[in-house]
Amino acid sequence: MDIEFGIRNVGRPVSFSTDAQASEVSASIEEALKSGQAIDIVDDKNRHIIVPAGALGYAIVGSDTTRPVGFGAL
Repeated sequence: MDIEFGIRNVGRPVSFSTDAQASEVSASIEEALKSGQAIDIVDDKNRHIIVPAGALGYAIVGSDTTRPVGFGAL
């Protein structure tokens, strides 16, 4: 699933992919924003993406649905 974070005062978004479910990621972001803690999400390459809650401008969490690959009948 693809995730995009907009960071305040930074022109480019932070985009990455993770193997976590959308509900897990959303809950993690919500909890961090409520408590003022840093958002810590592990991407699909086992790297920790850590964003201070106060620096987050927006978050786009992709859906859990997979897209078909290749050419098929429309």
